[in-house]
Amino acid sequence: MPHPSTWLKVLPAGLFCEPGGFFIDPLRAVDRAVITHAHSDHARPGHRAVLASGDTLALMTARMGEGRAGESQQALAWGDPVQINDVRLWLEPAGHVLGSAQVAMEYQGSRAVVSGDYKRTADPTCAAFIPIPCDVFVTEATFALPVFRHPPPDHEIARLLASVALFPDRTHVVGCYALGKCQRLIALLRQAGWDGPIWLHGALIPLCQVYEARGIALGDMRPATTAAKNELVGAIVLAPPGAVADRWARRLADPVVAVASGWMRVRQRAKSRGVELPLVISDHADWAELNATLDEVGAPEVWVTHGREEALIHAAGTRGIKGRALRLVGYGEEDEAEDAIETASAAT
Repeated sequence: MPHPSTWLKVLPAGLFCEPGGFFIDPLRAVDRAVITHAHSDHARPGHRAVLASGDTLALMTARMGEGRAGESQQALAWGDPVQINDVRLWLEPAGHVLGSAQVAMEYQGSRAVVSGDYKRTADPTCAAFIPIPCDVFVTEATFALPVFRHPPPDHEIARLLASVALFPDRTHVVGCYALGKCQRLIALLRQAGWDGPIWLHGALIPLCQVYEARGIALGDMRPATTAAKNELVGAIVLAPPGAVADRWARRLADPVVAVASGWMRVRQRAKSRGVELPLVISDHADWAELNATLDEVGAPEVWVTHGREEALIHAAGTRGIKGRALRLVGYGEEDEAEDAIETASAAT
């Protein structure tokens, strides 16, 4: 039984499955790509053939335009295996954003799972992560430090609603990324009983429309860009993080600036960005969830793509799990990359 290191290779374009002839989340345009999810640090334009979940393909097309999200596309349902050359491949949910997938591969009795980005907390806008037993588990490590322990998201939503009640004459503007975080915040607000309109920066609207077209109901959403200032008094407005401190926010009524991100656990980061209400809501697994996932999948070896590789590898090693840092440059830039895209959209 060949070890996955003999058939999964790190090349300049990214992680390559040699017997299958495909890359997973390649960093540049390739002939054949398997994409875990539609964030811009994982899903890049220009591939000849793309395999992904149907939701991911829809989101990629919405973000990139027709023809740029793969000259040919193949949608794969959860757990539905496909043979690619000598490799049996299937997708299972990763719980990160709508359509986010883990890529499971079997070659000559050896199994590797590339998890992409993932979280373990329940999310009403996407399918939950499913642990897959394997020989090698490939994981992110975005929040792989003991300090990162995300609070329950409903706790953070309760803090937001308490602030709205406390300051009824102010607009609460929440910085969030267009893909995943925005829609999750809307769904969490609906679960918490907020049935009024949620106002959206124009850059957030297109992907919300994709979510709704894919069966995720988000309720009453209205464009904030064209709203009168008095309409936004006491309202909740969602916008790209780069817009909340921009000229765009001047249209709001004495705004309370909030940002929803796992990085809001770092007080200095919140303070430096002028965030009055930091909301620790993350679409990535925290320290405890990362380690629990390693135990659940039962892989004797873990490869870490990006993030705090050393800390996670050390923690795994104390439990007898062998670790390897892949150091794939270009991943883990999600926050900055997404904000750049959305801020650019805001300017147009």
